[in-house]
Amino acid sequence: MKADKTIAKAWVKAQGRASRSRTSVVVFLGLLSTLLGLLQAWALARTLASVLTRDTDSTGPAIGVFLLACVLRVILATLQDMTAASAGIHARRRLRREVLDRIIGEGPALLRRHHSAAIAATLVDRIEALDGYFARWLPAASLWLVSQWLVVIALYVENHQAGLILAACCAMLPIFQAVFGIATAVASRKQFLAMNRLQTRFLDRVKGIATIVLSGGTDRETQALARSADDLRQRTMKVLRIAFLASATTDVAMVAALVLIVVTQAHTLMGHPSDAVLTRALYAVLLVPEAFASFRALSAAYQDRAHATAAAEAMHELAPLTERTAAGPDVVQVRGGISVTAEHVSFAWDEQRGTVIHDVSFVLPAGATLILEGASGAGKSTLLELLLGFVSPSQGRILFDGQDMQSLSPRQISSRISWIGQKPVLFAGTIRENILFARPDASADDLERAVSAAAVNQYLSSLPDGLETRIGEGGFGLSGGQAQRIAIARAYLKDAPLLLLDEPTSHLDPKTEAEILVSLKDLAKGRTVILCSHSAQARQFQGRHLVLDAGRAIAFTGEAA
Repeated sequence: MKADKTIAKAWVKAQGRASRSRTSVVVFLGLLSTLLGLLQAWALARTLASVLTRDTDSTGPAIGVFLLACVLRVILATLQDMTAASAGIHARRRLRREVLDRIIGEGPALLRRHHSAAIAATLVDRIEALDGYFARWLPAASLWLVSQWLVVIALYVENHQAGLILAACCAMLPIFQAVFGIATAVASRKQFLAMNRLQTRFLDRVKGIATIVLSGGTDRETQALARSADDLRQRTMKVLRIAFLASATTDVAMVAALVLIVVTQAHTLMGHPSDAVLTRALYAVLLVPEAFASFRALSAAYQDRAHATAAAEAMHELAPLTERTAAGPDVVQVRGGISVTAEHVSFAWDEQRGTVIHDVSFVLPAGATLILEGASGAGKSTLLELLLGFVSPSQGRILFDGQDMQSLSPRQISSRISWIGQKPVLFAGTIRENILFARPDASADDLERAVSAAAVNQYLSSLPDGLETRIGEGGFGLSGGQAQRIAIARAYLKDAPLLLLDEPTSHLDPKTEAEILVSLKDLAKGRTVILCSHSAQARQFQGRHLVLDAGRAIAFTGEAA
């Protein structure tokens, strides 16, 4: 718990520094508004005093000053709200970009530690909930102390007794706020956890809806989701109750200040007070709401600070497990491939379940081909994940051209690798957009060469709009072979020196498999290739062989076979 508080405190300070320039503008406008409030209160007090004392000569100027102060204050309040909203938008955009960089930087390995629903909740809900923190809390936290005590000092100069009373009531507010603030932070954290659990449960049930229906568990899961939703409702209402109580303490302190000031100033108004005495007494009463206005804004935004604390913990969990300080360019173009060396590599998904890769070593020269062999569960896919950088070896190391992968950033590792798996990852969009995903800045000529090399153009004429034909999520609307050719075109376009093939012809009919293998052979020319496949046709690739059994290398041919 102490560590969480330290993390949250450091994160909150960092966000405050990052938003300082925009927050300063909001605070400056708030101070100007407070000064106008002092003038507004004085003008109103002078107007009321002149009416009560029938001093009609000073009524007109006082009303004019009051109306001018009102107009100027409305303009300042509008500018302040617009600036605060802009600061919140800018801060959330910056923060969302930072979190996206973390997610993209770590890659699929992040899903080993976090559910996708939790990541989505952090990226969308938690960052969106920080709007109040940046737009309201940060300006209010910087403004309230200066603004409040500026009003107290102004009152003390005019009326010593009333100023001391107001100062005493204002000094009590932080104590009450601290008590309710702690309760608000705890309740807000529990509310976010409840929302996270509900999102995770809902996503899991949507993914498994067919299984739930076939097993007759719809009523059970409906009731479970209803309980989770009700739990979230109760926790949300608890946060609101505490927030309302915290706001009530400000009202109590303000009422106490008003009553005490009215009681203590009553004796000065006995008989026929002068215009100046009556103005000072009314001025003291009118400044009480002004003194508490800034603290009321701070109290209303305290829940936003609790959201920031919860978000800080969630975003810290998204940070990569290891920080890599890499040297060298992000994008690497190496003709002839790169060498890959594994030195006594071992890996375990879970130490209690045992090691799945045991002391595997091999050397693959640049431009050579390595064929991974072994039964299902032998560790081939795990070894590919190690080579992709999704996970790091428990022992040993993997080198690209003599450089340890641990010294490379995920972006640098990705730039060296093209990967084609059993089922290509295609998104809803056009075929052109799916191919350009590998290199969005590719020229039209580069795209045309990739389409031709992958033989995508062989079936474009049968599609309604050619490259502009829209496909569904997961390649809906294309056959398995057509989707695989898009993946090959991506690899051509990326032009990375290392090509990893994980069962690229799985689930394809023999004819389509033979056609895909021809394209893959062309793609493999001038690149280092690591192939994992059970297909007999895939053995047409000539290269070294690494045979795995229960995570151990039982055979390795150091020369091409």
